[in-house]
Formats: sequence, C-alpha cells, structure tokens
Amino acid sequence: MSAVVTSPAFKANAKAALADTELQKALALVEVNFIVRRRAAADQLPEFEALRDEARDIKDHALAHLDLYLEEYEKRVVAHGGHVHFAVDAEEARRIVLDVCRRLGAKTVTKGKTMIGEEIGINSFLEANGVVPIETDLGEYLIQLRGELPSHIIAPAVHLTKAQVAADFRRCHADLPRDRDLTEPTTLAAEARTVLRQKFLAADVGITGANFLIAETGSSVIVTNEGNGDLTQTLPKAHIVLASIDKVVPTLEDLSQLLRVLARSATGQEASVYTTVSTGPRRADDPDGPNEYHVVILDNGRSNMLGGQFRDILRCIRCGACMNHCPVYSAVGGHAYGWVYPGPMGAVMTPALVGIDKTGHLPNASTFCGRCEEVCPVRIPLPKMLRHWREREFERRLSPATVRAGLRFWAFFARHPRLYGLATLVFARSLAWFGRRRGRFRFLPFARGWTRHRDFPAPMGSTFQAQWRSRRRSS
Repeated sequence: MSAVVTSPAFKANAKAALADTELQKALALVEVNFIVRRRAAADQLPEFEALRDEARDIKDHALAHLDLYLEEYEKRVVAHGGHVHFAVDAEEARRIVLDVCRRLGAKTVTKGKTMIGEEIGINSFLEANGVVPIETDLGEYLIQLRGELPSHIIAPAVHLTKAQVAADFRRCHADLPRDRDLTEPTTLAAEARTVLRQKFLAADVGITGANFLIAETGSSVIVTNEGNGDLTQTLPKAHIVLASIDKVVPTLEDLSQLLRVLARSATGQEASVYTTVSTGPRRADDPDGPNEYHVVILDNGRSNMLGGQFRDILRCIRCGACMNHCPVYSAVGGHAYGWVYPGPMGAVMTPALVGIDKTGHLPNASTFCGRCEEVCPVRIPLPKMLRHWREREFERRLSPATVRAGLRFWAFFARHPRLYGLATLVFARSLAWFGRRRGRFRFLPFARGWTRHRDFPAPMGSTFQAQWRSRRRSS
C-alpha cells in the first residue's frame, strides 16, 4: 500500500508534462520563487560556504556513528515519557501507526507534511482501516483533494496554478456559497484555514514528519511556514512522529548550524516562520500538548546504503534546492519521476529504495550540468552518484541492448586514442560536408533518439582536438 511507482513510464510521463500548458505555466515560477531568493539569501551571508562545509561534516559524523546516536535518542525520548518504535520497512511502520490509532479509538488524524508518510503510503492505509487522514499543510491539502503525490518536497503543489486551486475548492467545498470570490491567494488561504480549523479541533491523533531528531535531548524538530504542524502535534490525544534513521543529529548546536543553511537553500529565508522543537508528551504543568508521544523511525533500505556508494545521499536535509536548479525538473515537474522523491535527489534515492530495475530512467534523466551539487547545502555529490546508478544499470544489463552496444563501440575507440582521433575527424568532416547546405540534420542513422525530437547541428568540419593541435603548431 506504499505509493505506486510509475518511474518505468518516465519518458511517457515527461512527454505528457511537456505538453501540459498549465503545468508549464506553474513551473515557470520556480526560478522566481526559489532560485533568485536562494541566491540573494546566500549572498547576504558571507560565511554561507563555510556553513555548508560544517553542515556536511555534521551529517557525515552522525552517519558514521548512527547506531550510537539512535540509541541515545531513544534513551532520551523514553526518559521524557515518550515511545520510540523502530520499523524495518513500510509495512511495519504503517502497522505501528495503526495500532496507536486503534488503541486510542481514533476516527480522524490530522497530518503535517511528512515525506516518510508519503513513502509508506500512510494515508491510503489508514483510510482502508477506517481512520480518516486530513492533510493540514496547504500544499498537501491541495494534492489530497486531487488524489496526487507531491510534485516537490517542500512545495507539494508547486505544479498547480491559482485557477486550478480555485476550481478544486469549488468542487470539494460544495457547502460554501457558489458566488464567493476565489481570485486572490489570500481568499484561497482563508478558505482553507476556515475548513481545516474544525478538523484540528476534532482530530484524535496528529502525525508529523521530522526535519531532524536531536540525540542530545530526545527532541523532534519540524520546520514550517504555516504553523499547521504546531496545531497538529499539540491539540490531539497523541502525537506520532514519522522519521527515517538518517534524520538524527547529535546536538542542539548542530541543529542551529543546519537550520542556517536549510531555510536559505529551500525558500531563500533567513529562517522559516516556525521551527518547533517537541520533547515528549504533555507534562503535569504544561498548558497544552499530547498525552502520548510516539516516534516511528523507519529504515526501509537506508541502512544498506551506509557502507556503499550512495551513503552521501543520506546527508540530504530535504531543502529541495537540487530540484529547484535542475533543468530536467524545471521542464517536466515532479510527477514525471513517478514516485515520492523527484529531481536529482530522487533520481539517486528512488533507485536505492525501490530498485534500479524499476527506476533506470531516473539516473539517465540528467544533463550532468552539476547545478544540483553546486547548490546543495550539505554538498552531496549528486552527479557522481547518478553515474554510479548508470554503471549499475549497465552492469546488470538493464539498459537497452542498443545502448550497451553503442557504449562498447565507443569504449573500443576510446581505448585507442589515435584511432579515436582519426575516426572522429573523418566523422566530423563527413557530417560537415553533407550538412553544408542546411547546417543541421533532421535525421541521422543511429541517432534517432536525438533527431526524433530535435535537429542535429552539422559540425564545422574539424574536431576540437584537431583545432587545438593546429593552433599549438602555429603558435
């Protein structure tokens, strides 16, 4: 009952996304809302690059001693009256959540934004077992109304336009006046707030994700801009935190360092509007808070990544900067990737969690421009790991036979530099001669993957290496 994987259909998904005019209109705002603001926020902080180095080192240290910090975190949570549940896979995590809900007789559950919740398919599982989940993050609420997955990890509804949101509200909020004004973002937000207010008050259990788990204090931390997370975890009888094993960090001081790069990388803010630290259930003298506090810590394949080529992706703090700057993501959006995690980080994470046999298109959906690594706040070498996945795909013979044959053909020439130079020179001059009239080719044998979608420019007549040698001789 986890999220359905449609990654094998990436090419068809991408083609449909490119033809979707409403989606393209929405994606055009990504650069304005994310890229420009991140650049401005980083430029205003002279020590930003040094902070990125520190953030990388904090996460590396935590991953190197993950067993110790998880044990310490559990000890601290229990000392504060909470409960920690370790789940090997999605099925076990779902069962733990349902057991808490059934014991408390929960009928409705409010939810803050949680990518782990999406990963394990908690909404559909709860619904199938008689518990109604209600998303309270505005973006998550919108995609819940539409029955969709998030298209972005920090802005789940970034693919929607204002007109689409208004249409969904009129469809789903049928008890409200038909002639109400839904032309402004403020009126849309006010309507969502009004509808959700009673949901907050009636919920039996609240579920949130966690940006970080603090081993020093046994605290969970959520970072939001709406405040819905606070209402989700303080009003119901129980607060359930869904987190993965890689979210643990050693101390509150480490948290402060990570927060300085998180908001700037994600939304271009110095700090998010709400940074909420929760430590255990309600105490006797607390004015509010849940009676029970449960933390479900999910592995789901992550421990297998710790000692291998993909360990660095576990540093990810879910800021979304890599996808904001990715030319592929900005062209096709998040849903084309076919699972919970889109963009460059998803193209690395999804094969590790789902399998490269189902997700081989994702590592290949990259220009290797390097912008993702350039902006990552914890300096994850995403292009390197995408290459590793391509190697795995090739080694397991999962890529098309024509691709493997082409690579072998190229590899033969690459191992013989003189032959390679001669072949490329002949090839370049031949294409230059045949393409001298139009300057481009609408069709080329063995290059249909390119010419099916775009023209192939005719070379100028000589290779770069030949021109370089010629200029060195003449200088």
